[in-house]
Amino acid sequence: MTVYFDSNATTQVAPEVVDAMMPFLRGRYGNPSSMHAFGGEVAKDVARAREEVAAFLNCSPEEVVFTSCATESDNTAIRGVAEYFGKATKVVTTAVEHPAVLQPCRRLKAQGHEVVELGVDGVGQIDLGELREALKGTKNALVSAMWANNETGTLFPVEEIAGICREFGATFHTDAVQVAGKIPVDVRKVPVDLLSMSGHKFHAPKGIGILYVRKGARFKPFMLGGHQEAGRRAGTENVPYIVGLAEACRLAREGMAAESAKIAEMRDRLEAGLLAACPDTLVNGDRAHRLANTLNLSFKYIEGEAIAYHLSDLGICISTGSACASGSLDPSHVIRAMGVPFVAVHGSVRFSLSRYNTMADVDYALANVPPVIKRLRELSPFGPDSDPTTFK
Repeated sequence: MTVYFDSNATTQVAPEVVDAMMPFLRGRYGNPSSMHAFGGEVAKDVARAREEVAAFLNCSPEEVVFTSCATESDNTAIRGVAEYFGKATKVVTTAVEHPAVLQPCRRLKAQGHEVVELGVDGVGQIDLGELREALKGTKNALVSAMWANNETGTLFPVEEIAGICREFGATFHTDAVQVAGKIPVDVRKVPVDLLSMSGHKFHAPKGIGILYVRKGARFKPFMLGGHQEAGRRAGTENVPYIVGLAEACRLAREGMAAESAKIAEMRDRLEAGLLAACPDTLVNGDRAHRLANTLNLSFKYIEGEAIAYHLSDLGICISTGSACASGSLDPSHVIRAMGVPFVAVHGSVRFSLSRYNTMADVDYALANVPPVIKRLRELSPFGPDSDPTTFK
């Protein structure tokens, strides 16, 4: 039995998405940039897919750029804006961003750009007053702040952030990877300049991403070569995946509201059950402003990696943080930035659900997680009376 609670890392590809892709993996294999009719027909399919994605974001098709993933989209946005403005660019980001944002920002800092990383409070929220202070007196600023945190599900007030950026004339990029397919994303309502998404986070395959580029946004392309994507991203279009992504967008638009309510009900039952059965457990993140599918818990006195390994043996798939940092045994930079106590920081794990989960999955977890926590705590040399410095 497999109970998959790691959908913030990647999601099951929807059967409808697979069906939409198959013709382009078989007979409709033409290059959409070719001059002949065979390729021209495929170009029409790409255009229709672009229109579907544009409807998903409430933008014009010309503002949609297809990429290989959100990491590429993030790098294109951040490095592209910095290259456009040169060393005069001031970059403002947050301490809890995904590595696909933090690492490009830190590379720019090493190259001589001024980079500010805003801290967060105990629930993972930034101080908008600090953002204003960081932007005062700047001429060419880039703000990159995520829409929702991949580890805790905490939602940033992106509409307010966008308004502050407009007030100071700053370019605003948001990593919207975790909100895709979970809450409506309307770039007319939230006036971002650049926005990144990845298909595999909402039931499209891995290897396809989106970069929304508002008309008039100033940046230089990251991928150079051919004329594809109106010169903003070179490389032959990945047609099957573009079509699959568009189908995932359609499914999300049509089913998002009902799915979110169902997923939130499962998440809340899981949360309440685990808190009741496992004393000395903390909920990480902003419980009033978070994604419906995400639950991040810190189980005091034990290691998150041990929890994940033991649950894996029982067929329960969870994460200790970002999948991109899974090779590290260091505590999550997100959890540390929130000031989670030492006795709990190493014991943080994430449960992230999707439309394919059921209440039976939740009940299986509630029957199996508490005994694992109890057993690990019995084996742990630490406890309520331990010296907290030993957890550093």
